[in-house]
Amino acid sequence: MTNSNTGADGAIGNTGTIGVIGLGNMGLGMVRTLLREGFAVVGFDLSNDRRIETAEAGAAIVTSQQELFKSCDTIILSLPTAAHVTAVLTGDGGLTGCDCGPRLVIDTTTSEPDVTRALDQSLRRLGHILIDAPVSGGPAGANSGQLTMMVGGSESDFAKAMPVLTALGGKITHVGPVGAGHAVKIVNNMLVATHLLTMSEAIRLGTAAGVEVENLINALNAGSGRSAISEVNYPKWVMNGAFDSGFTMGLMRKDVRLAMALAAQKDIAMPVSELAGELWAQSADSLADGEDFNRITELKNTSATNTVTKTDPLKAGE
Repeated sequence: MTNSNTGADGAIGNTGTIGVIGLGNMGLGMVRTLLREGFAVVGFDLSNDRRIETAEAGAAIVTSQQELFKSCDTIILSLPTAAHVTAVLTGDGGLTGCDCGPRLVIDTTTSEPDVTRALDQSLRRLGHILIDAPVSGGPAGANSGQLTMMVGGSESDFAKAMPVLTALGGKITHVGPVGAGHAVKIVNNMLVATHLLTMSEAIRLGTAAGVEVENLINALNAGSGRSAISEVNYPKWVMNGAFDSGFTMGLMRKDVRLAMALAAQKDIAMPVSELAGELWAQSADSLADGEDFNRITELKNTSATNTVTKTDPLKAGE
């Protein structure tokens, strides 16, 4: 990868200095990757500890959003919710109130498609470009530059963002106009949340029938029932008891709520996913928001209308 000033065709140079707002596990990982790839990076976060950690990684730090907006041609957002994105872009001290030239905004937040489209209209009137590029791959993917990215935006805007996206992502898919990326991410996480529940049931059924967990996983991964949950999550975070993926129960519950809200808004019936959504919501009674999201596999659930109780996913057949 050429650096931010010397791209062979000038494309990377056009990105200018990159500002990252939101220096949590994902944002800081992306900062490290961008620095390693030769980009000039400026960071901002409300947390002083996060600012210090980012400075130690080698990025410049500013003390306000407005400073970042004025000094960076490209801005990456890595924030918890659509409300945070809205505040950063159009709230007090937001981009829409900044006396600066056109900016390219890459929103990696798992956000809401309609909110993203409304923000795009507000920004575009001022000459700014917004693309939604939510990510999958966790902190490890952010730190290694191997994120999966689902990108919404016009063809020309997608092309403008590609130098930065290529640095951050191992798999980049342009899925349609602005808002499409966030829609796909919501669908993706709805499937992940559901697959975790169905996989935990499969483990309980298989072990109850006398099959050892490791043998069951190996057989499933060789067959048509495999999924990322059986291939990655169980071996990496569940079977070994690590539960340290870097993605929390609270974040997944939020994403499941987004999926349920989108289905209601679009009047789409999803009885299986709705049941999964109820189970995820009920799990808050026994699994705190800060727990790793793979902990959902420790829940033995009888039905969405009954109490969800905790169990050991590797001893559920006993």
